[in-house]
Amino acid sequence: MGKKFLWGSATASYQCEGAWNEDGRGLSIWDEFSHHSDKNINNVTGDIASNHYHQFEEDIRMMKEGGQNSYRFSIAWPRILPKGKGDVNQKGIDFYHRMIDCLLKNGIEPNVTLYHWDLPLPLQEKGGWENEETAYAFAEYARICFSEYGDKVKLWVTINEPHYSITSMYGAGNYPPNVKDGQRCIKAAYITMLASALAVKEFRKFSNIGQIGIVHDASPCYGVDDSKETQFAVRMADNLFNNWVLEPTMRGVFPQDMLDELAKYYDLSFMKKENSEIFKSGTLDFIGINYYSRSFIRSYTEGESYIGVNNTGIKSAVDQPLMVMKGMFEQIKDPGGEFTDWDMEIYPQGMYDTLRQIRQRYGDVPIYITENGVGLYEKLKDGRVEDDGRIDFLSKHIKEMLRAKEDGANICGYYVWSTFDLYSWVNGYKKRYGLVYVDFEDDNRRIPKKSYYWYRDFIRSNNNKNWGIEQ
Repeated sequence: MGKKFLWGSATASYQCEGAWNEDGRGLSIWDEFSHHSDKNINNVTGDIASNHYHQFEEDIRMMKEGGQNSYRFSIAWPRILPKGKGDVNQKGIDFYHRMIDCLLKNGIEPNVTLYHWDLPLPLQEKGGWENEETAYAFAEYARICFSEYGDKVKLWVTINEPHYSITSMYGAGNYPPNVKDGQRCIKAAYITMLASALAVKEFRKFSNIGQIGIVHDASPCYGVDDSKETQFAVRMADNLFNNWVLEPTMRGVFPQDMLDELAKYYDLSFMKKENSEIFKSGTLDFIGINYYSRSFIRSYTEGESYIGVNNTGIKSAVDQPLMVMKGMFEQIKDPGGEFTDWDMEIYPQGMYDTLRQIRQRYGDVPIYITENGVGLYEKLKDGRVEDDGRIDFLSKHIKEMLRAKEDGANICGYYVWSTFDLYSWVNGYKKRYGLVYVDFEDDNRRIPKKSYYWYRDFIRSNNNKNWGIEQ
């Protein structure tokens, strides 16, 4: 018998907790953004969000009743260290003890992410991820969490989606600090990866506190044809979307051909040689994969670099490039593809291809599918939500995951994004991902969707003998 496979769901602190100014919590960059930025196009905040801070016991009960045996959540850095470093907020420490204890009491294994984008505002005011001091502040914060919760938590994640978050913050500019600058983006991306490695260094000072990994928003890259120009474009896209995160965390180095190409356009002097040992000693125990979609790539044609993003929920034109990296590649929409209202292509085969590639490159490394889901417009009708589109999406992607496992990928768990409806960043509350409907107009009342019951029944009826794990 193998070890227990984890079937769960996932959330993130700022997206669901609320209680933004309660019990000593400090401000994050998202508090500042949602309250004051004109780029907050949907004009909503995470002040209350899903009210998970006050309703976590109900949410955990629903997880258990839904057959889930693991919950992936993030700790709010500003709740532990209101200034980002220095004085510890004991009420914040106590809150996560209560939640973790409740999970364990209900037979649900906590999978804890240390950073899911809610950077403490005082650190941003000193440069944020462009300031190497932030990486060391993160290591200090990580050490506090390991010390407090290490006897209860056995699965740790340093950073959620360093690629997506940094390119949104400093490339597309739709996340705070709302910057569009390639030079600053690359520097922030490097320091974020340094922070992960430093946190791993702290983790290794402890014994018997489990395993540590990173969560990567995997985006398998496919070319429009097999020409040499397209092959180069696909390699560069793969470097940017995937290898920038996975190579340093699994091998301790950045892809050299990407550095060579970036050096043609950017100053890379911030990549200090003295940090190389930190990266080499900061490799991880497992990889968390958030899979939503693929990248369709063609060779670079013309124009300056830019990253497009759809936070409107209105599909864009098919022939409009989603992203351009000058001299390297262009990401486009497949004219024959199926897309959500937010321009996310629904491509289940990408789940299989991603897992196959990871096994080919990194061997038998444990993998958790830490997020997989689809955002939809939904309404409560006669007390129910018939989200058949989500059921179709999840079932097709789980099928591809199990196919990869049968073919040798070391997959240890799967988490639906998300446990319940929550604040979907700049998209606000209309874009719903949850297995459970949250009525934001009626005291955050919880109503299980059709997908909640489908997932529960799937977990219960799944025959594990076919793929060698113990339920």
